[in-house]
Amino acid sequence: MSFRSPGMAWDLAGVLHLPAEFDENGSYPAIVSVHPIGSCKEQTAGSVYAKALAEAGYVVLVFDASHQGESGGEPRLVEDPAQRVEDVRVAVDHLVTLPYVDADRIGGIGVCGGGGYVINAAMTDRRIKAVASVTGVNFGRLSRESFSGYDPVGALERMAAQRTAEARGPGRAGR
Repeated sequence: MSFRSPGMAWDLAGVLHLPAEFDENGSYPAIVSVHPIGSCKEQTAGSVYAKALAEAGYVVLVFDASHQGESGGEPRLVEDPAQRVEDVRVAVDHLVTLPYVDADRIGGIGVCGGGGYVINAAMTDRRIKAVASVTGVNFGRLSRESFSGYDPVGALERMAAQRTAEARGPGRAGR
């Protein structure tokens, strides 16, 4: 299946996991299950968590993030935190259109980076009533701190010096 919100330029690819005794005339709580950084809907978010939550009676939507898996978005394989948070909101948009989803009982679960994204989405999207994070990661902070050797200001200064040196060309770096 695929879905998008009005104004979105591409579709998100998703899989809906339904309870074993699913009745399309019923009303079910729903969960958005968000995959880790660099992952896809078929891995932990879908094969472990969505499956178990559906067995517990939830309708669970797991999807590939924009730019990843079977979802649209160019360039491919981009990890864009703002877009990933918006993807969670778009998934909730889709859930509230399903007649068997109780719009007052929607939650979110995320694994790794997905855990950070679902928490961020829940901070501003009041439709998400409960949230869980499994080994959640704040990708922005990880990028700024860990990838910079825990010296983000020093890393920015080194990047600025490198850009200046490249802009000036050989033999002019110190001027």
